[in-house]
Amino acid sequence: MSKNTELVEIAQKHLYANYKPAAVVFRSGHGCTLVDVDGKEYLDLAAGVAVCAVGHAHPDYVAAVSTQVARLGHVSNYFWNEENILLAKRLTELSGLARAFFCNSGAEANEALFKLARRHFYAKGDAARKRIIAFDNAFHGRTMGALSMTGTPKYREGFGGLDAVTHLPYGDLGAVEKALGPDVAAIIVEIVQGEGGVLPAPAGFVKALRELATRNGTLLLVDEVQTGIGRLGEWFGYQTVGIEPDAISLAKGLGGGLPIGAMLTSEALGSALPPGTHGSTYGGNPLACAAASAVLTILAKENLVAGARTKGEYLQNALNAVARDHAKVCDGARGSGLLQGLVLKPGFVARDILGKLVEKGVLLTAAGERVLRFTPPLVVTEAELARGVQAVREVVSTLAA
Repeated sequence: MSKNTELVEIAQKHLYANYKPAAVVFRSGHGCTLVDVDGKEYLDLAAGVAVCAVGHAHPDYVAAVSTQVARLGHVSNYFWNEENILLAKRLTELSGLARAFFCNSGAEANEALFKLARRHFYAKGDAARKRIIAFDNAFHGRTMGALSMTGTPKYREGFGGLDAVTHLPYGDLGAVEKALGPDVAAIIVEIVQGEGGVLPAPAGFVKALRELATRNGTLLLVDEVQTGIGRLGEWFGYQTVGIEPDAISLAKGLGGGLPIGAMLTSEALGSALPPGTHGSTYGGNPLACAAASAVLTILAKENLVAGARTKGEYLQNALNAVARDHAKVCDGARGSGLLQGLVLKPGFVARDILGKLVEKGVLLTAAGERVLRFTPPLVVTEAELARGVQAVREVVSTLAA
């Protein structure tokens, strides 16, 4: 019996069965390579779903985290800590926003946005302004507030949601304009819908949302959990469409593998959540903040943000070639930067194909029902991307129309 098989059997007996992972147990990694407990290597073009921005075991990242954990790991928010302060300064300088709140995940960051929007208007004496406009196919997390804004019904099934959230078709400005009113606190949008199928916002859509929100006295919130920290070829996705949001959420790539989320806000929203209205025990702990600072330093030092743009163009062109050559199976490719997807025709299920790619030593994820999603570490090379695309080509060529 292989070590993989042995550990999977233990996992199936003791872990809660709310995931359906591939039958592979990983032990180590380096760069864009993961190694399982039996010693087999895999090309990681998923990066833990856009998390491991600087790859696995980057020496500068390892050094920063090791140094920090040996120095100070946690103190709580009853006291300041150096890494928290310095990370807030860097993020606000990069984003043009003014204030940072730290938590542990994207769902928590979006939960903070939800509370921020409602509390902001409550404090202004406008408690009736609490409705949130969100979009179909969006994914904002699995806590109750974030889940309420998530526009994919299957995630809410059996849980319900909080009241006063309106879901509209992504890209439909007319629907947004019609839904706006004096009770709307905020619009929340993704620049590219990641979980919804790697769907970039239609040209001009987000700019128009900014104008509509401003005109209506409504906040514009941008979920940057999957698109932020360089993945689209700018530090933040909203910078690719030329707008200024009122607040954004971050997570995933920010920590490079350690759990950290963040909400960044304008100065006008800096007092919307005064002491006692929101918090996080682990949020902003020195270890996670040191890891995030290391990620930002590596991305800047190695020019990986601009690299995401050029490598993303290479990847999209390669995926379009696969789609053209296998038009009976594929509907094309779409995405931005190093968030790209190969779209399959109706009748094909992306998750059913992932296992065939694992057998070839390549790791991807599914987005929606029919999209093979590429979210590689930003340190990925074009040669590694070519290898991954070739594996996809080989698998797609075996599929019957």
